[in-house]
Amino acid sequence: MSADAVHALPTIVADATVADALRRDLTDAGFTVERVDALWGAEAAASLHRGSRVAALRALAARGTTPLSTLATLFVLGLPVPRADAEAAFPAASITAVAAAGLVHIDADSVTPTVDLRPYAFVDDLGAGSWWIVSDLGELALGTALGEEHVLGIGGATTTLSGLQVPVPVGRVLDLGTGCGIQAMHARRFADEVVATDISRRALEIARFNAQLNGIDGIEFRLGSLFEPVAGERFDRIVSNPPFVITPRSEGVPAYEYRDGGMVGDALVETVLTGLGDHLEPGGTAQLLGNWEYHWGTDGLDRVRSWFERADADGPGLDAWVVERERQDPTAYAETWIRDGGTKPGTAEFDRLVGAWLDDFADRRVTGVGFGYVVVRKPEAGGAAHLRRFERVPETLGSNPAGLGATVARVLDAAAWLAAHDDVALAAAHLAVAGDVTEERYYWPGNDDPTVMTLVQGGGLGRRVDADTALAAFVGACDGELSVAAIVGALAQITGVDEQALAADLLPAARDLVLDGLLVPAA
Repeated sequence: MSADAVHALPTIVADATVADALRRDLTDAGFTVERVDALWGAEAAASLHRGSRVAALRALAARGTTPLSTLATLFVLGLPVPRADAEAAFPAASITAVAAAGLVHIDADSVTPTVDLRPYAFVDDLGAGSWWIVSDLGELALGTALGEEHVLGIGGATTTLSGLQVPVPVGRVLDLGTGCGIQAMHARRFADEVVATDISRRALEIARFNAQLNGIDGIEFRLGSLFEPVAGERFDRIVSNPPFVITPRSEGVPAYEYRDGGMVGDALVETVLTGLGDHLEPGGTAQLLGNWEYHWGTDGLDRVRSWFERADADGPGLDAWVVERERQDPTAYAETWIRDGGTKPGTAEFDRLVGAWLDDFADRRVTGVGFGYVVVRKPEAGGAAHLRRFERVPETLGSNPAGLGATVARVLDAAAWLAAHDDVALAAAHLAVAGDVTEERYYWPGNDDPTVMTLVQGGGLGRRVDADTALAAFVGACDGELSVAAIVGALAQITGVDEQALAADLLPAARDLVLDGLLVPAA
């Protein structure tokens, strides 16, 4: 059979009986992240990540054939296996049923994978979990560039967004652009029901199968673009890794369904952000990833700010917190996403595509592209927006084993608390230092007084706040026992500084520290 026929995108048939039997086979074989990594070791795993199977194959050759090694060869390495070995790996489901589901192709004496299927492990606020995720074969297995209908599996953006999801129980969640369904599955752990949408019929087939394979119910899958499948509906939470990649809309440039939304520049991200208010319940939140352009004379974050400001004209506005984690120049951005599609550097096609992207950026006066997170909350009925924060946080994040979801929830709660406390109320409040905050002090040799004092956040965004003597003393006294006003008064008396002047300096700083999570309202 030809390679083209084997690697043609199969129809994935979501059958509960087959999915249940396959789940038993994968479980019995020990097809887990830990066990698969142990098959070939850390060095081979790193080599696989770089696009080479040689080390993994050498490690497998030194072992006997088992159902686990067969599954790993078939679905992780993307290589054919003898039919007898495949039959032994699927005693419950049967190899013919697995083929009928669209996961493999059977020849006379061999079985070839038609999809990628691999174990996935995670930790969230409910604890550790593990699933198996089906997606389309990648570049390593195909040996060619990806097809435009490719359905992506687990990647860095996947884990970033799943970690951003607020770990608070809610009623309904919308996963906009579900892809392989992973965000919908994560959302279901904290939601009564989830609606997952995608413009790709194939993505919905795979997402539905993944939910069945992992025994997850309560997810409704709908076909359509952006908010069209949920017109007139509202949700308690919206999550989305939308197809935000900025791709030239010119002939001969591939447009991948999983990443290219079909709009010019960053218009798709703008459309999603400005449409959130119509589909969030009062008090509802959204967590998204996105790209935004820098134009000649225009800052990228200012562009995002302007989108929210225009949306304000239609209602009370939204709380918005935008964190830019990275910025790329046009050439680096183009090369990144052309490689992502499987076109190799050094080829004529790669050079042609880079030229097309740079022409598009030059025509539209784009000087760079930012990438980051967007967190939104709709005010409660009758309320008003009180959080507008647009910032760059390129430094290493703090320690967040379960992701940033808890940090997102805490920032939103802190913003609401601060909005309800004017300076008089803040002065009367009792604050305490968060448990993950430490202080670093630096001294010139021989000096008793520090030259630099820095407050360091261990979790969250890992913020570092330089503090003068007054702020360091203020934070050090925040143990929940004394009010803010009492601490300021005591510091003014000790240092001989005017109390009102000291309060004018410390109260704004205290607000920033509460919003950042270094100080918390005492119980």
